[in-house]
Order: sequence, then C-alpha cells, then structure tokens
Amino acid sequence: MARKALIIGAGPAGLTAALELLEKTDVVPVILEKTGDTGGISKTVNYKGNRIDIGGHRFFSKSDVVMDYWQNLFSVARAPENIAKNQKWKLDDNKVFLERDRLSRIYYLRKFFDYPVSLNANTIKNLGIVRITKIGVSYVFARLFPRRKEKNLEDFFVNRFGKELYLTFFKDYTEKVWGKSCSELSAEWGAQRIKGLSVTKVILHYLKSIFKSSDSSISQKDKETSLIERFLYPKYGPGQLWEHVAGLITAKGGRILYNSEFTGLVCHNDNKFTVSWLNKSDNKKSELADIDFVFSTTSVKNLVNSMSQVPEDVKIIADGLLHRNFITVGLLLDKLTIENKTKIDTINNLVPDNWIYMQEHDVRMGRIQIFNNWSPFMVVDESKVWIGLEYFCNPDDEMWNMSDQDFINMAVEESEKVGVLNKTDLADSTIIRMEDTYPVYFGTYEKFDVVRNYLDKIQNLYLIGRSGMHRYNNSDHSMLTAITAVNNIAEGRTDKSNIWDVNTEQDYHEEKEEGKVTEVN
Repeated sequence: MARKALIIGAGPAGLTAALELLEKTDVVPVILEKTGDTGGISKTVNYKGNRIDIGGHRFFSKSDVVMDYWQNLFSVARAPENIAKNQKWKLDDNKVFLERDRLSRIYYLRKFFDYPVSLNANTIKNLGIVRITKIGVSYVFARLFPRRKEKNLEDFFVNRFGKELYLTFFKDYTEKVWGKSCSELSAEWGAQRIKGLSVTKVILHYLKSIFKSSDSSISQKDKETSLIERFLYPKYGPGQLWEHVAGLITAKGGRILYNSEFTGLVCHNDNKFTVSWLNKSDNKKSELADIDFVFSTTSVKNLVNSMSQVPEDVKIIADGLLHRNFITVGLLLDKLTIENKTKIDTINNLVPDNWIYMQEHDVRMGRIQIFNNWSPFMVVDESKVWIGLEYFCNPDDEMWNMSDQDFINMAVEESEKVGVLNKTDLADSTIIRMEDTYPVYFGTYEKFDVVRNYLDKIQNLYLIGRSGMHRYNNSDHSMLTAITAVNNIAEGRTDKSNIWDVNTEQDYHEEKEEGKVTEVN
C-alpha cells in the first residue's frame, strides 16, 4: 500500500516536494492550499489579461539542480536581435522561458543610480563631489576600524560599505521593508540576503563589465547573486510555471485541495499523523488520518498553534515569530513621466528597468516593478505601461487596514509626487494584498532554535520553504529544501540538518567534496 504525505501550501516548496515524491518515492501527496491559486507568493495574478508578478521572481540559481529542474519543465527562447526589451515577438510555444537582461536601479534625489551602486560618472554627477568624498572617507574608515562584533544589521552594512554609503543607499529602503530601524534588526538578515557583496566586489564587477565579452550564457556562477545580469523568466510570469507543475502533480496521481485552510495536526505515537482543515467554499471541516509524512510551508507560528500538547516555551516563542505583509498596486498607464536617460531603445521611451528601488524619504513606496520589461507578454496592449507599486507593512498597520480605493489613491499620489507618472495617464488600477510574505529576524527570532529543535524531533515532519522554516529564502532555496527533504525520505535518512544547511553558506557557492559537486546554496 502506497504511503501518504500531506503538504501544507501550494507554493514553490510545496509543489516541488509533491512532484519529487511522485517521481522518487512510493509516497502519494495531498496538498492543502488555503487559496484558490497555485504558486503562493510566486503566483501570477491575471487582471483583465494584464499579469502581475507578486514581488518579482528572477529564475536564476547557482544550483545546477534547480536550473536543470526549471529547464526540464520549460524550454528557453531567446529574443530576436535588435528588438526592444519590452516588445513582443512571434512565440508559438507557451511553455517557454525568455532570456532576460536584468536591470534594476535606485531612485534617489529624483535621479537614477545603478544597483548595486557603481562608482561611475553618473553616480559622481548625481551625488556631487562632497557626498562622494564623504562616502570614500567613511568606507576607508570602516575598513581600517570595523565594528568588531556585528550586533545588528546597521553594523553589517557599515562594515561592508561605510557609514555614509549605508545612510545614502541602504538605510531607508531597508527600514521601509522591515518597519524597524536597522539598529534593531539582526545582522543575520544581511548574511542571508547580501552575503559576500562588498564595495570591492562591486568595483571589480564594474571594471569587468567594461571589458566583458559577448558571452550570452545564462550561467553566472562567478558573480554575486546581487550582480547577475541575465535570468530566465516564464512567458506569462512565474505562476505559469507553477500552474504547470500543479498539472503534472495531478496527472501523476497527487491531489491539490484548493480553498482548504490547514487547522490542526495530531502527531501519533506510531509516527503517523492526522491533519484537519477547513473547506472555505462550504465552511465544512475535514480530516485525513494515517498520514506517513507531513511537509509544512505554513508559518511556524500557525503550525505550532495547530498542534496540541506543545511545551509552553515553544508556543510562546512561536507566537513571537512575525512576518511583514506585502501590498502591490497595479497601474495601467498610457505612459510614464519618469525620464528615460538610458541609451537602450524601448517602446514609448519606457525606462528599461525590471524594478526600481524607491529610496526617496518622502514616500512609503518601497519599489516599482515594470512588468513590460519582465516579459512583454505580461501586458495585453504593448503601447500601455503596466507597473506594480510595492509596499510593506504589519498586519496592524494603517496601510494594511486602508480601503482598497484609498490605498490606490495614496499610491498614485506618491508616484506623481516623485515624478513617476501623471494622474491623467492612468487607465486602470487594482490592488493585491499578501499576508505573511516576509519572515522577520526580530521578535522572538533569537530563540528560534528552541522551536526548530522541538519540531525537528517529530519524525516524518519536515519544515520547508520560506515561511515553513522562517527564513528569508529565494524560491530556488525553497525548492532545494523540498528536494533535500524528499531525498532524505528516499534514502532513509532521519537527520534533517541538511535541509537547514540550504542557503547557510556565506559565499553562496558550490563545494567539491570527495570528487563530486555538493549543492550548498
């Protein structure tokens, strides 16, 4: 008789785990998904044919396992020569990745700066010689007299970039994302997301870019993740790929129960589980017993609160593991008013950025996505501009509790204030709210190991993915946690430490061990 697995959540980690189980084991998966969508925060929202990518998802990984996984699902198409980045071309195959050139910049002082910041003529001109001198002096000082113990994220940034550069380009955006001062945030966030990036590497990258060859390979393993210049992207956004994976899962015998909100987990003495959930369509409760494995991508707080007889200290710590919520305002425009000073040829003089980091102090907006530049197939009418304005907040924030129309009005007014658009060019708008998007490294996070150790001791319970592990992973890391967990089941391994080792290496590289390549990103 086939064994059964219950997977909580149909995001990248949950879907990857299900497909891996079907292909590598005799375990049949059932996925509980509380919404009617597939992909979690990697879904693509279709609004009147115009598609929104929640947060922006580059399909690039230094893991060959993940790159092969993606390219085994979708083929890769390269745009014809001399075609604008945001222009459609004849492409009959739907299951296809487009090769995209990455450009993201910082918007500060109503001007564009490279991201990561480059010490080029444009930067010097925009900042002025006085600011540049301060940045240079503070960087040298930070290298000569570093803060010996990095107690918080501010220490992390200052040690790598100097105080002046930190204040100019890192502090405000980071605090918009997390809602706290960098001095209150754990340095672990920097180790998790920025890793080996430094001023030295940025300068070397810039110098190499001046003399770079015309190599068009998507492989860029010699570069820091923040410096990669090319990536793959599904024709109709990331949700297209995950919808395809969901179809493969059901075709191979797995099940996905939509609108099914996980509510309870009972762990039995025979290492089996009973899982309960609420069907949101008819408000009826259901449960499934004799489950052999459980994979959780729901928040750790939600998982622990669903369980009975949990030690009080574990419960208290889990309740203090917090998330930031995420709001995207989609705007359909006749044009942008933000000036395009690049030499890249684009339709309607559209700026060529995939996204723009909004460093300006006087608006709450964190970032702007330009969906035309992710894939021209994301917008119905290519003469229109389709953008997403991104905001970060807590569940009890004023922004989260604003009405949809009031929030859209605020976003439009902020965009006009900083010169991005004119209200008269607005053709349509929508808003998307996502709960528990970014696990935060404050609250009770310092004691997270207590919760982890308790849950890891429950045989056949696997925490995977971003929220499931309370770790700010990219989707490729989330996939690798799922792949590693399934490999453990296939190999009969009970130790779960290798799942937690995914994306813990500061240098985000591949190590060679006993003559073979071991993925550690």
